[in-house]
Amino acid sequence: MHHSQLRAFHAVAAHGGFTAAAQALGIGQPTLSTQLGALERYFGVELLHRRGRTVALSELGAALFKITQRLFGAEAEAIDLLGAVRDFAVGHLRIGAVGPYHVTEMLALFNARYKRIGVTVAIGNSQEMLARLLDFRSDVAILAQIEADPRFHSIRYSRHQVVVMAHRDHPWAKRRSSGRSVRLADFAGARMVMRETGSTTRRAFERALAAADIVPEIAMEIGSREAVWHAVARGIGVGIVSEREVIPHEAIAILPIADADIHTDEHVVCLAERRDSRLVAAFLAIAAELIAARPSSAGRWALSRSTPSGGIDAARMPLGCVASACAQTRSSRASSRATPSREKA
Repeated sequence: MHHSQLRAFHAVAAHGGFTAAAQALGIGQPTLSTQLGALERYFGVELLHRRGRTVALSELGAALFKITQRLFGAEAEAIDLLGAVRDFAVGHLRIGAVGPYHVTEMLALFNARYKRIGVTVAIGNSQEMLARLLDFRSDVAILAQIEADPRFHSIRYSRHQVVVMAHRDHPWAKRRSSGRSVRLADFAGARMVMRETGSTTRRAFERALAAADIVPEIAMEIGSREAVWHAVARGIGVGIVSEREVIPHEAIAILPIADADIHTDEHVVCLAERRDSRLVAAFLAIAAELIAARPSSAGRWALSRSTPSGGIDAARMPLGCVASACAQTRSSRASSRATPSREKA
């Protein structure tokens, strides 16, 4: 209620008179006098001693001026801060991901473009990352599995085949040199080292096995990709991994599964209500740019399933269409959204 009146007082006190103060505020001198007079009458005080064309602060006016200096100084700082955020001069983006492999490509481009924006990355399973979004502890998440939920907006970022890891002395590893492939039927009774139940990669693999009525021998369950990798390198059994997460190792052979399309997806996810916020929108644009720069999806990914309602199936789009699709979905609030499932990646 009194903000404009306090501003009028502050301008007069700072500029030493009504004429200069009115020019600084861009208002007429009569308006300025009216605002200041209204402030004095409301509280029954005298803030200025008027002496012809000059003014002097009263004792109360001098005390109030010290307060308004802090008040309008803080306001100027707030405006400067907001302007810096608008121009990406300051800020902090909090990202959640199911693994470092899933986010580094986007982080590299984001950091190169917005060098002054700080970034922190939290690693965990899909359920944990979903909770971070809902609690506003993360701004964006890179997750593996989605299902329809209007609270979330998602873009499918990539699709990767599930491949086999076998010790170099394993009989399957020798097939590579002879041109033979691993087939789904080979897993019947095969000793395997697997991620924990609920892993997205394991779920995709077990769906394919169940469809073919194949049961392997689970020799060991381990709760991390790296531990599975080391177990395979020790010859405990064969394992599976998304091709995106393959780490070259002299003791391990990487083999495709010839007769089954087993894959995992990556999705960039945020709260639907926050997808237009400046930093979140900037990160989504980075993801869309990287998708659009890839070779045509008609080749490597050749997707056959649609993404759940509300998400952008970006990997299926022609080059250059993803950014446009992001803009179109942002403008359509009636459309449904997609969410990561509450399962481990």
